[in-house]
Amino acid sequence: MKLSLARDVTLTPIETGAVLLDGRHGRYWKLNGSGAAVLRGLLDGDAPEAVAAGLTAGTEVADDEACRDVWALIEALSSARLVEVGS
Repeated sequence: MKLSLARDVTLTPIETGAVLLDGRHGRYWKLNGSGAAVLRGLLDGDAPEAVAAGLTAGTEVADDEACRDVWALIEALSSARLVEVGS
């Protein structure tokens, strides 16, 4: 799976995570630290399962729960047309 930012969407890191600006509609989306880390990993080409595993390292969060959360973020960003998902 390849994930990229949609056209006219910019990602800006902030102290508490990141902000996505949809320049087409002038809307901002704020991601917390975990969400920002997930998105950065996916944009860097990491597989969703690898990103989820990175989130659970050293925590009590179950791998399957983290994986569901990663896929939920992908779906939410894709539905909002902030990212494009390819093969």
